[in-house]
Amino acid sequence: MTNNRVRSYGIHIGILPAGKFNAVTDVPGVKVGQVTLEDDACGMHTGVTAILPHGGNVFQEKVPAGVFVGNGFGKSAGIPQINELGTLETPIVLTNTLSVAAGIEGLLSWTLEQPGNEAVKSVNAFVGETNDGRVNDIRARFVSPNHVIEALRRAESAPVEEGCCGAGTGTVAFGFKAGIGTASRKLPESLGGWTVGVIVQANFGGFLTVKGVEVGRQLGGWSNEKLLSQAMPAGWAERVKDAAGSADGSIMMIAATDAPLTQRSLERLAERAFMGMTRTGGIASNGSGDFALAFSTAPSMRVRHEAPYGLLEGGPTVRSDDMTPLFMAAIESTEEAILNALFTAHDTAAYDGGRIAALPRETVLQMLRKAGVLAER
Repeated sequence: MTNNRVRSYGIHIGILPAGKFNAVTDVPGVKVGQVTLEDDACGMHTGVTAILPHGGNVFQEKVPAGVFVGNGFGKSAGIPQINELGTLETPIVLTNTLSVAAGIEGLLSWTLEQPGNEAVKSVNAFVGETNDGRVNDIRARFVSPNHVIEALRRAESAPVEEGCCGAGTGTVAFGFKAGIGTASRKLPESLGGWTVGVIVQANFGGFLTVKGVEVGRQLGGWSNEKLLSQAMPAGWAERVKDAAGSADGSIMMIAATDAPLTQRSLERLAERAFMGMTRTGGIASNGSGDFALAFSTAPSMRVRHEAPYGLLEGGPTVRSDDMTPLFMAAIESTEEAILNALFTAHDTAAYDGGRIAALPRETVLQMLRKAGVLAER
């Protein structure tokens, strides 16, 4: 794991404590595996990130899940059945927009080959995507089903690589090189003791904000004040149009928790992940696909594929009145995960000969010091 995570610079988001790894893998049972495909010679900058809800057969032991769509300009697969039935029955695969089919093929092969699935004839594979075509030669479709299977095989409950790796190898956020980011929060025992972890594939835009400091504006980004001023500067309309276009993109936010939650509660948790995204300055532009999926790893909440007719096992679930701490955990984890994706990324050559610069970390740190929001290391 890189040392450039925001906490290594004294940037602490929110008030809740992080888990051991400060990653989605702090949630019991969750595993992450990644395959990075990178070759400057052929313009390949893409990959696969796989998230396993637990180490067993996910199809036979489905987990409750909920989805929130902030803006639906996206090509993810598997959402309708999750909305209908409230369960996730495969691992989650993240990749680029034109590789969703490869993601589905890989997930299908993986699932059908699991012991106990010999008679399975229908699988709802969940594949999320963002378009990495600014950096990656996306039309070449480098990702294959075998890459997906390899990412699934590599999955482990361990620190997660961030930045330019896996499905984030070619992504860009707020005009800077971004990628995969993750974070987690652990609730005190008095509030349930549960963990919430988030992993993001950041490829979206807006006006970057770090701990309330309008970093994007100070770095030379477009300011809303140009629209509100009485005297419009020459060429303001063209700049507004350019700024709006640069905000297009997408983000996938995957939230996991060991709290025993129903589908409705998980949908509400996914909504809060979106709030974490907006705290970083994201605006969910017209051309952005902003998706959040939340699932519970609680064994008591799993839905067995084979069960006595009409009966579901289960246990107590978290009351709606007790959801607020989990909401806070999801918001804080998502915000920090996005910032980790930016801070851990590096300059990357684009397939067309250009170059996408990473966030100028030291400049941002100077801004935060000046604003008095940077904690001592």
